[in-house]
Amino acid sequence: MILIPAIDIKDGQVVRLFQGDFSLQTEYDAYPLVAAKRWKDAGAQWLHIVDLDGAKDGVMINKEHVIYITEKLNISVQAGGGIRDLQTVSDLIQAGLKRVVLGTRAIEDRKFLKNMLALHSDKICVSLDCSNGFVTGHGWVSKTNIRATELALELEAMGLQWIVYTDIARDGTLRGPNLEQLQTMLNTVKKINLIASGGVSSLEDVVKLKNLKSPDGRSLWGAITGKAIYEGKLDFKKALELLDAK
Repeated sequence: MILIPAIDIKDGQVVRLFQGDFSLQTEYDAYPLVAAKRWKDAGAQWLHIVDLDGAKDGVMINKEHVIYITEKLNISVQAGGGIRDLQTVSDLIQAGLKRVVLGTRAIEDRKFLKNMLALHSDKICVSLDCSNGFVTGHGWVSKTNIRATELALELEAMGLQWIVYTDIARDGTLRGPNLEQLQTMLNTVKKINLIASGGVSSLEDVVKLKNLKSPDGRSLWGAITGKAIYEGKLDFKKALELLDAK
């Protein structure tokens, strides 16, 4: 399992939200590149970058920061937040991003997602941001009546290879990941690589995520951590050492 630091950008700064609430934010770094370099130097293989302004407003406002980090640092990057058109997807991939994370547009417009998969295949990831097992959209502002497991199966049938599953009730809370929902999702999909997000707060959480297995022996591909590493609750280097030892 790959442990992936999150870099959430709002108004050009690195922040973390509490349960996806834009009014409850904490600022950590004035410059996203500084945070990105810190986690790379600590041993990160991947970065997960989210344009929070883009997620809320539907246009990727902080794209230049994402591209700048990708071009300056020799590290694998996946990014999302307000990516809702072909040009933005193409710009990011041409800049060197390894995966583009789609959210609202992929959920609301299957034709768009199908086209993106046809063009970019394994570079397309869908973010399922969920509340009580139901998908949310528009930067977590709106809830839907779509069950995450049902949508995951539909996306898998379309050929999607990557999903980031976020429990927004846990995100930014340091209360631990929703292991039950993650286990359910891991049991549901067969071919999709699953990346967990939300609530990771300790080395114990990392071990629990690492130990999740589907009935046929598949594990989580990765887990995203944010607030815990910014506030020193989780020692990122120690977590990597633990994963290497496992």
